[in-house]
Amino acid sequence: MPEIKDGQFEKKAVRWRQWAPRPAAGERQLPHVLILGAGPAGVGAAYQLARRGIAHAVVLEQRDTVGGNAGSFEVDGIWADYGSHRLHPACDPEILADLHDLLGSDLASRPRHGRIRLRGRWIHFPLKPLDLAVHLPPQFAVGVAGDMLRKFLRDGHSQPQTFSSVLERALGRTICRDFYFPYANKIWGVPPDAISVTQARRRISANSLGKMFRKVASAIPGLKPAGAGRFYYPRFGYGEISERLYKGAAAAGADFRFGARVTAIEREGTQVTAVRFLQNDQETRIAIDNVWSTLPITLLARGLQPQPPASILEAASKISFRGMILIYLVLEQKQFTEYDAHYFPEASIPISRLSEPKNYSLAEEPSGRTLLCAELPTDRGSAEWQMSDEELGQLLSRSLGEAGLPVSAPVLRVFTRRLPQAYPIYRIGYEEHFDAVDRWLQDIRGLLTFGRQGLFVHDNTHHALYMAYAAAECFREDGVFDWNRWREYRNVFETHVVED
Repeated sequence: MPEIKDGQFEKKAVRWRQWAPRPAAGERQLPHVLILGAGPAGVGAAYQLARRGIAHAVVLEQRDTVGGNAGSFEVDGIWADYGSHRLHPACDPEILADLHDLLGSDLASRPRHGRIRLRGRWIHFPLKPLDLAVHLPPQFAVGVAGDMLRKFLRDGHSQPQTFSSVLERALGRTICRDFYFPYANKIWGVPPDAISVTQARRRISANSLGKMFRKVASAIPGLKPAGAGRFYYPRFGYGEISERLYKGAAAAGADFRFGARVTAIEREGTQVTAVRFLQNDQETRIAIDNVWSTLPITLLARGLQPQPPASILEAASKISFRGMILIYLVLEQKQFTEYDAHYFPEASIPISRLSEPKNYSLAEEPSGRTLLCAELPTDRGSAEWQMSDEELGQLLSRSLGEAGLPVSAPVLRVFTRRLPQAYPIYRIGYEEHFDAVDRWLQDIRGLLTFGRQGLFVHDNTHHALYMAYAAAECFREDGVFDWNRWREYRNVFETHVVED
């Protein structure tokens, strides 16, 4: 059994901690797994390991709550999320069944009801045939028709090499130049022709006109597949998914430690051996031979001791994430609009999306207040990052006014949340740098990296949970982790496409 050794590290006290009971005589020794991060992937893995009796699990989380960027918090009686989140019906059936068991009636099925601002007009999202016929700007419709004709006539032998070329070839100039390109530039802060083609294949679900038309047709009664145009959302905010997984895992014996900041992942050669973390100004060292990390892969690489070779650290430095500021307004009115989300592709409006959480959960209370959450993609060091909450609130109000959504009710509160690592950025050539770091980490026995941040993917929550369940499935009955099976699952993860 792994032991926790006493000693001194960086001149901080190290506590002795035995975190799993010894088995009774004749009882099978379960493996021990230390999970770094309590986002959906981390709590999902702990839940599976603990409730199925696969392994003893301990989870280290720097915050004082679970969920990570998919968590929730309460403000003036309203549950708020870190941006706009939905659980999609594409969720694996086994996982969805577990979530239904955990949340019961708190997990409601809701129709999607959003809008996209296109050339000054509002188009329903998901796209609907009748709405398109009535509200689609005429010049846009003519442009799309012309693009379709050119696509039919042109030679099809050129090989697209970038995000912009593959999308423009598949969708046409009009859709790309009016929506996808400015929206992509806003989200990732990189010109479309500098983004890898991988982003088009894994981030854009309707990455061809055929797929887009099928999505539109799926809104027609009689042609609509099961789950189309709907999503699942918990009664007490999106974070309730992670909260219930956490409670289920803890009830089954998993150990969660909050306020725990990882300071080092130790290795001896190619074997992980221990993790050190700081909690309440005291450092603890846990000797362990199974470490599952959901930390950003760049942070994981830099946290290893001894450090990786200089070439690996150099590759990690070339992998980057896009930051985001979430701007919240508490308004003295029952409802701002009937829509759950608004999308703003145009460059003149700095925010990318606006959501109203009460419209997701159908919450009636508090009756005289609602909350808006605006997503402002930006990075540390930018002018927006240096703004005060009040300045950002004013920026949001001006932007909404310019979009024809003026804030007319009294603003009761303005506050923000800043996410330094919201989206992975797939710049052209990133694959070489990521693969170098990923291959090197895969050679460290006992160290597994997974989840959205751990595998540098812009995935949905149901994808992160699938990774967690897959990792648990890789333990054989003898308690040995099947790395060949995990590599097979990694191939499956490559097929994931983000649901809009």
